[in-house]
Amino acid sequence: MSRIGKKPVLLPKGVKVAVNGRTLSFDGAKGKLSFEHHPNVTVKVDAAKGEVLVGRIDDEKLSRAVHGLTRALIANNVKGVAEGYTKNLEVHGVGYKAELKGKEILLSVGFANQITLDVPDGLVVKVEGQGTKISISGPDKQMVGQLAADIRRQRKPEPYKQKGIRYAGEVVRKKLGKQFAGAGAK
Repeated sequence: MSRIGKKPVLLPKGVKVAVNGRTLSFDGAKGKLSFEHHPNVTVKVDAAKGEVLVGRIDDEKLSRAVHGLTRALIANNVKGVAEGYTKNLEVHGVGYKAELKGKEILLSVGFANQITLDVPDGLVVKVEGQGTKISISGPDKQMVGQLAADIRRQRKPEPYKQKGIRYAGEVVRKKLGKQFAGAGAK
C-alpha cells in the first residue's frame, strides 16, 4: 500500500471539501479550487473527524501510482485554499527590471523590446524593490509555479556575469571567463 496514499488529509478550520462524483471542490479563506480525480481511486470525506481519505479500487500498477498522487494533489489543494502558495523571484543585472501594468508583467531584461506576460486569473503578482523583486501568490500551487517558471525562462541566470531572473535564494555558481595563459604561451 502507498505510504503517502493511506495517510488521511487533515482539514484545517475554515476549509470545506465536497465530493460530486469524481470532482472534488475545495473552499477556504484564500479561494476556491476543484479537480477531477482518477477513476481508479476512491475519495471519502469524513466531516466528523475533519479528514479526507483516499483509497484505490485494485492493486494494479496504475492504481498504485495514482493513489499517492491523488492524496498529494488533495493535500496541495487543501493547503492552497487555507494558506496559499508564494514564489519569489529576483531580477539581477544593470538596467534589468520588472513592471506591473494591470494584468500584465513587463520585463526589461536586456533585449531590444520589453517582454509582456499575462497574469492568470486567481494569482496576485507584486513587484517591489525598484522592479528587482517579483512575488507571485495564489491558492493553486501549479499555477503559481508555472508563472514563476515562465518569468524565469525569459532570461535564465547566466554563470559568467550573474545576470538574469532567478528564484529568491537560488545560488548561481560563478564561472571564470577565459584566462590569460601567462608567460608559457607565445
